[in-house]
Amino acid sequence: MADAFSSSSEIAMLRQFDVQVKKRTPLDKLDELYQVNKTCDFICQNHFEKVALQFSDDLLHDSTAVAAEVERTTQTKVFILGDTSYGSCCVDEVAAEHVGADCLVHYGHACLSPTKRLPVMYIFDRGHLDLDRCTSAFTELYPDTQANILLFYDVRYTHAMDDLMTKLCVIYPNVVLSQIAVESECCYNYNRTESEEDTNEESYFGRKFILKSGLSVKDCNIFYVGQEGSTLINLMMTLNRCSFTSFDPNTSSGRVESANINRALMKRYYAIERAKDANVVGILVGTLGVSDYLSILQQLKDVIHAANKKTYVFAMGKINVAKLANFLEIDIFVLIACPENSLLDCADFYRPVVTPFEMEMACNPNRKWTEEYVTDFRHLLPGGQSHVLLSGGQEEETETNMSLITGSVRSCKMNTEEVVISQNSSLVLRNQTLTVANTNSAASFLANRSWRGLEQKLGETPVMKAVTGKKGIAIAYEDEGAAS
Repeated sequence: MADAFSSSSEIAMLRQFDVQVKKRTPLDKLDELYQVNKTCDFICQNHFEKVALQFSDDLLHDSTAVAAEVERTTQTKVFILGDTSYGSCCVDEVAAEHVGADCLVHYGHACLSPTKRLPVMYIFDRGHLDLDRCTSAFTELYPDTQANILLFYDVRYTHAMDDLMTKLCVIYPNVVLSQIAVESECCYNYNRTESEEDTNEESYFGRKFILKSGLSVKDCNIFYVGQEGSTLINLMMTLNRCSFTSFDPNTSSGRVESANINRALMKRYYAIERAKDANVVGILVGTLGVSDYLSILQQLKDVIHAANKKTYVFAMGKINVAKLANFLEIDIFVLIACPENSLLDCADFYRPVVTPFEMEMACNPNRKWTEEYVTDFRHLLPGGQSHVLLSGGQEEETETNMSLITGSVRSCKMNTEEVVISQNSSLVLRNQTLTVANTNSAASFLANRSWRGLEQKLGETPVMKAVTGKKGIAIAYEDEGAAS
């Protein structure tokens, strides 16, 4: 047995990695899974010359074969987008524009957020759905055949929904199927029919449906086809007045969704209280492709500034704990992203990460807590179904309230107070309760740090001649003796 601390010439490092290599799809199956012919027709009919193909990570093993077939059939220049700038469910228009693409074809799971820059075509992967088992589970969950039921589904089961509806409508006359309908002029997956021009049409997360006159969503039960994940969680958070059931095609089992939504909402309400106590807010731009992200960015800055808080804007791609830990001067972060990437579990983060809706709840006195919960930030904008104006110039009776976290009294009026100068020449704000607001800037926080990052120190570092470094690997350099 070799000594682990012997010289490098005697060391053989053997590591085993359990890597699951996915088999490539046979060429005769490509069209069935990736709708290659439909993609080529889309490209040729619109005379596109440069095409970007965006694949999710689990489909990258087939990307080269699909790209080669598309390029051969259409005689166009094809680019593969593998490493997306943000979540793979979002259309990466930024990466597509870097290569000068005329259009983008998105493969795999999608959040269906609207886009504006490029024409987009969605190709969903096809999951297997046992229609008989799904129908049987549906009848067990809904013994009342006259119940009003909305049918939602993961996009990978879109191809089977019409067949499922054919089976269900025989028994359940009040079942309504939601249709994939991306709200974008540049999307080529949905064409409105004349029968859909109805004032009772509603839309949630790229899925539209029409209810009977006088019927609202809260009067319906919701049946979801797909695995537990971000899509189902967003639906349950947004439509929290509805009862949910689901069918998992992987296990062929149905169930009543028993996730404690009230408990989840209370966790989010705690995040709102943290946002009310925060003085410095970091706005994380988690998307560059979702429509109107610049509008919500400006609206957030206005609302936060009106609430006597400082803001800093960050654009850092995919969010993780290590990245946000570099900014300890930030009290709380607000993430601008698609609905499926907005609800982050803050347990591992050093500072909470909230949604635009939660930040508005904390900063806009006119927005009151109700049973409504909004994960799609576009609904918060002017003209949106959940837009609430900021407080005007009228005086309000309630000026202060108590923090449920710290127990301290805080002002809840919009900032119109005077600016006073302290002895250290830094600007602070005085509110109407005659207490000085703590608005230390990030620069002041950095000045108090013992370590501030790498510094150049030009002219202060002595010049040293280059010397021969150590050879070998870290556990056993050649000039080090063997460990005893």
